[in-house]
Amino acid sequence: MSGHQGGHSNGVQGPATNSVSPSHGAHESTSLLPTAVGRLPLLSNGVAHEGESGRSGFHLRHFLRVLWKSSCTVSMLVNVLWPFVPAALVLHFVAPAAHLWIFALSYIAMVPAANLLGFAGQEFARKMPKVAGILIETTFGSIVEIILFIVLIVKHEPEGEDEGNGDEGNLIPIIQAAILGSILTNLLLCLGLCFFFGGLRQTTQKFHAIVSETGSGLLLVAAFGLLIPSAFYSALKPETVLVFSSNTLHALHDKLTEAKLRADILKISQASSIVLMVAFFLYIWYCASSQHSIFDEVIEQDEHGDADREADLAKEKFTMTETFVALFISLVFVTLLLIFLVDEIEHVVAFGVPDQFLGLILLPLVEKAAEHLTAIDEAWDGVINVALYHCLGPSIQTALFNGPLVVTVGWAIGKPMDLNFEIFMIGLLVLSILVVGNFLRDGESNWLEGALLVIVYIIIAIAAWYYPNPDVATTNDFNGLQYVTARQA
Repeated sequence: MSGHQGGHSNGVQGPATNSVSPSHGAHESTSLLPTAVGRLPLLSNGVAHEGESGRSGFHLRHFLRVLWKSSCTVSMLVNVLWPFVPAALVLHFVAPAAHLWIFALSYIAMVPAANLLGFAGQEFARKMPKVAGILIETTFGSIVEIILFIVLIVKHEPEGEDEGNGDEGNLIPIIQAAILGSILTNLLLCLGLCFFFGGLRQTTQKFHAIVSETGSGLLLVAAFGLLIPSAFYSALKPETVLVFSSNTLHALHDKLTEAKLRADILKISQASSIVLMVAFFLYIWYCASSQHSIFDEVIEQDEHGDADREADLAKEKFTMTETFVALFISLVFVTLLLIFLVDEIEHVVAFGVPDQFLGLILLPLVEKAAEHLTAIDEAWDGVINVALYHCLGPSIQTALFNGPLVVTVGWAIGKPMDLNFEIFMIGLLVLSILVVGNFLRDGESNWLEGALLVIVYIIIAIAAWYYPNPDVATTNDFNGLQYVTARQA
């Protein structure tokens, strides 16, 4: 998610003098805070709704000014990277053989393009009623990741599976690493930086238990669903029988063969993906409909204590037309740049960057960069509950929706992908969730906890750099394994 959450999309429209009466009950447009706190201050243009611009249509000068200021100071500084966007586009068409330069420029250009997409999604969400705003902001917060996963699975070449390497067209190891890498980047790097910078300004920051409990609980459920196929495979792989000659065929009707286990893993992954996506929609429905969920009282109260709330309210906003223009422009740039990045993956791997490092570290860093900057800015301003949810929320969406989505897309286009992850990555995910859950248990954070989470992430990055590519070593795949049962029928 980008920008502030549901408190911005509170559905109160019209002048600030039209305050909502308590007799209206707990309606979507009714603030759960006391009237004195929940009353929206007048903007300079006299409009109370936080998403209204006071203008209509499209005005280029205003559009560029709002785009430049973005959602916060850090996001505004990111906009200085916009020259890399046309540079990457031009280089791709003018010098297509400059593979590493194209990858590098596209990688940097992704940051301002994703920043604009997140900001435009936030502006759009602010103009919607609360429930719609939550769903829209959730979608646009992870749309870069969804596009990345879909581009990867579309570019994947199944016939390269025998080689098991990204430079042979098999992108499944990179997709799997990117799924878990996205979760780890949010849980360790982003959350750690939020705790660290927030702790520098305030010795201790306290967050609401409902944010940490809901987030860590859902992450455990999501991790359980993601790791079932890997556990299933690990338990049964010693019992598999490889067919070496026709003499063994008569005894295989009641044996677990390599092909059968592969097929079972794929079916389990596809069925689990559907169930996980259902769980995600249930989670969204609960958060959007519950009047006392994290999208209401906790987040809204946190935002009213924002250190720069007055400045944020006074900022110029996009009109609805300008919002659609910004969404269109950012989606085009993000899609093109991600296609360029994926096209150059085989050359980057050939240059010496390991598959696991590329998927686990490099890709999640760039597709989450703008969102992480926003979360860190919120933690610095003391809006720790919002910042915390911007770390846990995307992790939950990746595990419950984005990851399963790429499995179902591959299923639909005839490029099967399973959730049989490397044991190395499984261990990283489980340990990371346990570490973060332990830090969240006491309901408060400080700069030391943040620094420790970042250190854990750095250690993982170092290990990922030295982890061999799947064609060299694999811990949870059939490549290179020669398991044969001693018992013969």
